[in-house]
Amino acid sequence: MINHQLLYPESIVVVGGSNNTHKPGGAVVRNLLGGGYQGVLRIVNPKEDEVQGIKAFHDASELPPTDMAILVVAARFCPDYVDYLAREKSVRAFIIISAGFSEETSQGAALEQRILDSCQQYGCALIGPNCIGLLTRWHHSVFTKPIPALNPKGVDFISGSGATAVFILESAVTKGLPFNSVWSIGNGHQIGIEDVLEYMDEHFDPERDSLVKLLYIENIGNPDKLLYHATSLIRKGCRIAAIKAGTSESGRRAASSHTGAIASSDSAVEALFRKAGIVRCFSRDELTTVGCIFMSSDKTLRPALNVAIVTHAGGPGVMLTDALSKGGMNVPQLTGTEADRLKAQLLPGASVQNPIDILATGTPENLATAIDFCEHSPLFDAIMVIFGTPGLVKVFETYDVLHKKILECSKPIFPILPSTHTAGPEVREFLQRGHVNFSDEVVLATALAQVIKTPGPAEQNVVIQGVDVPRIRRIIDSLAPTPTDGTCHWLAPDVVHDLLAAAGIPTVPEAVSDDRSVLLDFAQRCGYPVVAKVVGPVHKSDVGGVALGVRTPEHLALEYDRMMAIEGATAVMVQKMLRGTELFIGAKYEPRFGHVVLCGLGGIFVEVLHDVSSGLAPLSYDEAFSMIRSLRGYKIIKGTRGQGGINERRYADIIVRLSTLLRFATEIKEMDINPLLADENDVTAVDARIRIEK
Repeated sequence: MINHQLLYPESIVVVGGSNNTHKPGGAVVRNLLGGGYQGVLRIVNPKEDEVQGIKAFHDASELPPTDMAILVVAARFCPDYVDYLAREKSVRAFIIISAGFSEETSQGAALEQRILDSCQQYGCALIGPNCIGLLTRWHHSVFTKPIPALNPKGVDFISGSGATAVFILESAVTKGLPFNSVWSIGNGHQIGIEDVLEYMDEHFDPERDSLVKLLYIENIGNPDKLLYHATSLIRKGCRIAAIKAGTSESGRRAASSHTGAIASSDSAVEALFRKAGIVRCFSRDELTTVGCIFMSSDKTLRPALNVAIVTHAGGPGVMLTDALSKGGMNVPQLTGTEADRLKAQLLPGASVQNPIDILATGTPENLATAIDFCEHSPLFDAIMVIFGTPGLVKVFETYDVLHKKILECSKPIFPILPSTHTAGPEVREFLQRGHVNFSDEVVLATALAQVIKTPGPAEQNVVIQGVDVPRIRRIIDSLAPTPTDGTCHWLAPDVVHDLLAAAGIPTVPEAVSDDRSVLLDFAQRCGYPVVAKVVGPVHKSDVGGVALGVRTPEHLALEYDRMMAIEGATAVMVQKMLRGTELFIGAKYEPRFGHVVLCGLGGIFVEVLHDVSSGLAPLSYDEAFSMIRSLRGYKIIKGTRGQGGINERRYADIIVRLSTLLRFATEIKEMDINPLLADENDVTAVDARIRIEK
């Protein structure tokens, strides 16, 4: 619970505050004083009479009633302090800096539980333990540095790691990224990242609150809560970027299907962020760069952004052009009379094709001219300015021009000032005027591509049109309970076929039998060529259980006999042979997240390249299209090199229908549809398998 005493305490006591600012107890007092805290600051220290100019209490019993307590004492003392201060001194908010709790030992977990019990009993807010504290414009209750510039429209930053929060702040300060608040939640068993977002959402004021949230997450304790409040904040006008650490696995889980081999907690995180509209980042530098992008443009940056590059150095302009193009953005070429008009206003030798190179000898006036031209040209949506110095001249005047143009222009301007050492004073002055700096052009372009490709929040409605939900439930309810011996329970092909039919997912005509004559009759009716597949072994190809292009009854009879001799074979499936582009759809249940749906091209693309996109069921059509179009192999789906594309709308429709099936058949824990065969007219499921736990 987050309360008034935590956010706006009229009085604070630091238990363990000291004169030694090289230790947490002294550093937190220093930061409170340096941050201009206007309330009453009290110190408890049995060995000191005065701490940093403040009279110290030797014992907590001497304290008057106090709003908030910061504990910087050994873990073993914290539970008793919390209980006493809450009961006797009306403390209703605690920040516990100390470590040595559930993050270390079972004994520490017991100490932490006592603290949580006391906070629940007395209605107290708790940040920590094992954190660096809470930094707001009201109070600087942290023991670390740096302390970033704070303003109401700066970034709200929430971190699950104190040390990482410090490093992210270091990265942000060098870029000039301002902050409104910094939350280090520590162990976060009372107030976690989801709880902070919930508070920010439920108390959101668009006129007063920050519109940018940055998150560093080590554990998503409540995915539904995170999804709900992140989505709500984004719909209210906020933008959110996050790092989720700890998504790799040191060892792959035993996988019985392509989906089992590919799907992971990382897929679930990717799907959750996509559904919420959270920009996913993978490093501290990328996170703070995205934060600076958010601060540089209050407008949504559309895909296929047209960028003007103004530079006085050719190489960085070329590298930026390459990086923007790789990220799906455009650097339109400037030609004709417009190019001639601009060139006439710049120094001889200047290049204006875009990048617009005003030369190393370019003046502040030349920079202003180039920016003004780009501002008024319909070719461009945004302007990137690269301007450093070799140390021969001062660039105060140039950066002053850049400052004025950022304020005047309607188009976003992204300043790339690489000379942070040689032109250190000039860059610092520029940042002090409220701007940010992207010192590396490629990092900027990469981060911007991540921002642009992140879709908005998805609709939460379940699409049920064309899906026979009662029939799905009848099929699932009719199944016997799954074995409890830990073996995988894969549904029989006819049951799989019935479930797909109930979901409205088209399947290829097929027959399954352990009677050769039944299969021969079916093949004669549907027409040769056909495909024969063994039933029983999960990985059919690995045991030689697939025969393509069977064109005669004699060939089919031979394949039937061969396949029935395969170990584990129970029957043979015969299907009409179709042709088309191979696609893949899979799903896997991830605890706490729900079903993660994967899509991609089939064959080598899924088996070797793992070119898949993930989404969290249930899915909207917008989400399905976003998943398809984010594939590296999307050009094949769209059509390339004279080959026609597939029916993308139908592919998206099947993805959505599958996600609805999973929503109403939660017993499904893993499934593959691989391949689906697609052409410009239709998409048909050829082979599918479903594992349930009932």
